Amino acid sequence: MALQKNIIWMGCGLGVRAGALSAVQQRYSSSDARFLTNPNLSAVKRGRGGRSSFSGNVATVFGASGFLGRYRRRVKTGGFCGLGCLNFTLVSPKIIIPYRGDHYDVLRLKLVGDLGQVLFMPYHLCDEDAIRKAVKHSNIVINLVGRDWETMNFSFEQVNVEGAQRLAQISKEMGVERFIHLSALNSNVEHEGFLMKGGSKFLKTKGLGEQAVLDAFPEATVFRPSDVYGQEDRFLRYYAGLWRHQGRIMPLPKAGKDVWKQPVYVGDIAQGIINAVNDPETAGKIYEAVGPRRYELVELVDWFHRVMRKDFGYMTYDMKWDLVFQVKARMTEFLPSWPVNTLTRDKVEREGVSDVTTGLPTLEDLGVTLTKMEDRIDWELRPFRAGSSYDEELGEFEPPKPPKYIVAN
Repeated sequence: MALQKNIIWMGCGLGVRAGALSAVQQRYSSSDARFLTNPNLSAVKRGRGGRSSFSGNVATVFGASGFLGRYRRRVKTGGFCGLGCLNFTLVSPKIIIPYRGDHYDVLRLKLVGDLGQVLFMPYHLCDEDAIRKAVKHSNIVINLVGRDWETMNFSFEQVNVEGAQRLAQISKEMGVERFIHLSALNSNVEHEGFLMKGGSKFLKTKGLGEQAVLDAFPEATVFRPSDVYGQEDRFLRYYAGLWRHQGRIMPLPKAGKDVWKQPVYVGDIAQGIINAVNDPETAGKIYEAVGPRRYELVELVDWFHRVMRKDFGYMTYDMKWDLVFQVKARMTEFLPSWPVNTLTRDKVEREGVSDVTTGLPTLEDLGVTLTKMEDRIDWELRPFRAGSSYDEELGEFEPPKPPKYIVAN
């Protein structure tokens, strides 16, 4: 392939020509030139792809201090990946992490990259100047900002709609190439509320925010995750928590019957977002991030208690007959810091909504091998197991009976 003039040569000892328009790089045995939207030396790939290398990508990750943002998992290459670092092993970017509140919430993310690879800056979701400063050097922006409950500082509308639109609009104005937005499954499905009039505000605002993002940034890639489980999650630990119970019994919407859930492992979502960032054909598409199997809610919760060995005296019932639990969920929302065990009426409302897929692409279309919940559940719930300090013999306890499931199409 004949090389044109005005080409940037890096590390070859030949110098750099001014006004360069393209950069030569090897991409899967191809010698095609990668054209830079904003040509400058700082955006050119260098290194051999390891931890200290730079791929030419600069990523700003909003909401990196949350559950998904700081999650890392081991991938086939033998390295670690995570949204907090966008997988240095595979794409080796520079990361800009805007944060709000205490800097100790994001300090641990400094370790995901080499010296100077991970940068932090304070911001506020309503401060447009701070947002511009955070994205002006980036070609990738990922929005993981979200909250499961409303606070005195932010409502669902301010976070899920106005904030998401503001991030997408400013990113578009600043010339960002890729915008990844995290929405929610069922956000586009109408449902009647059984505990709150009008249904879940969280799901409604997630749907409005998703549309606002696509209006402001049509090339954005949107992910709609179902209930996400993993270390420090708010799904398994929500049902394992004592505050979600009424003594030894568990109130569930419709007693957990005819309510179907398709939980997804957090590492699968992380890998899917990484794959989407590396694939330009994902621009403008919506992906439903769901697990490989569908479970009835009562089957799931019963299974969790068998794994925790807390099924003695345990039972489930329809919560609509339990006014005490409904009052407890309401009163928990008034606590000054955060709801105990994240129990709120909106969260309970979402429990009664079955996961519905609409035929859109899934994580498997991004090349992700989905993780079965049965392969992770023992590890995830081990801290909640009854008698966890007991040193059991191998095979002393029979493995808990797995739940019934339907293989998702």
